[in-house]
Amino acid sequence: MRVLRRGDAGPDVAEIRSMLAALDLLPSAQGSNGHGAFDLAVEQAVRAFQQRRGLLTDGVVGPATYRALRGANYHLGSRPLAYLISTPVHGDDVFALQDRLTELGYDAGRPDGVFGPQTERGLRNFQRDYGLLVDGICGAAVVRALRQLSPRARGGRPVFLREQEQVRRAGPRLSGKRIVLDPGHGGADTGVNVHGLREADLVWDLARRLEGRMKATGMEALLSRGPAHSPAEADRAAFANEVGADLFLSLHCDQNSAPEAQGVASFHYGNGYGSTSTVGELLAGFIQRELAARTGLKDCRTHRKTWEILLKTRCPAVRIEIGYLTNAEDRRRLADPAFRDIVAEGILVAVKRLYLLGENDQPTGTFTFADVLAHELAKAE
Repeated sequence: MRVLRRGDAGPDVAEIRSMLAALDLLPSAQGSNGHGAFDLAVEQAVRAFQQRRGLLTDGVVGPATYRALRGANYHLGSRPLAYLISTPVHGDDVFALQDRLTELGYDAGRPDGVFGPQTERGLRNFQRDYGLLVDGICGAAVVRALRQLSPRARGGRPVFLREQEQVRRAGPRLSGKRIVLDPGHGGADTGVNVHGLREADLVWDLARRLEGRMKATGMEALLSRGPAHSPAEADRAAFANEVGADLFLSLHCDQNSAPEAQGVASFHYGNGYGSTSTVGELLAGFIQRELAARTGLKDCRTHRKTWEILLKTRCPAVRIEIGYLTNAEDRRRLADPAFRDIVAEGILVAVKRLYLLGENDQPTGTFTFADVLAHELAKAE
């Protein structure tokens, strides 16, 4: 599809207006007036939808926003649902199915609105237990059964408990953990470029520094790209899935038209339904606190997003925006290799804190690389 923004017109825009009206983000009369103009009201409605769904809030309808808009207009039972490898099914109806199965005690995976293999397994188990045709398809019979049954328990966070248990079982040692480091951009795509300082080069250097420290602790650190390549986000996520990564860390720098904008922010998967990658959220919080304490960068906090790089990784994933290259002070710091060493140490310590689960921990900003190595050696003995 073509990217749609304010000033565009035509049948594609008319469809967007209709979908926004169906979600009560535009008055019905405006949504169905047929003139298909992408005006200020449509842009504001798109921004409201994007903010609600954890998308980039730019008022522009690209592939991600269009897919989310289409999915938001489905409810459970409005279409058959099945696992399609080539074109995965997205939508609010998928999320409702995942949420309902989870309430009934079935592991349908992280509720993310995407019908994947884990959702199919949970659905098949439900069909088998309740005497339905075990075909992995959510049709009328499944919807009827789901509506007739009361969940075994309500509330709580069963997905959180499963993810936390996986971390607990992995143990406190870093040795043997497989981490994919994802330096953003690459090759001809330099990312933010200000006064000759290029985002792709900075995050590549940071990734290599972090890779060395991780390997020193016995971790297996893998890079998602080479210095001359820029894979698509879906390919980076697919790489992490193929190698069976335990964690995925995407490294970026930011920019803003306002030169005063500065600081560090961390992002994890989370959508407008209240679903989140709970381990991703924990890790993002650890990273954010460590970097803010160690670097003096302004704390821009952690945020839930449904970006492709976070949505498509099966393991917990965090994207870190380390400073604004459009801010003179952030840019000066990022240009200093010693500063990038501090950032690398902070990220490594944050990963260690995740696996410690609060045991034998130290105050934020005080845990050093030497402490991490000593802890690893002590555990090995």
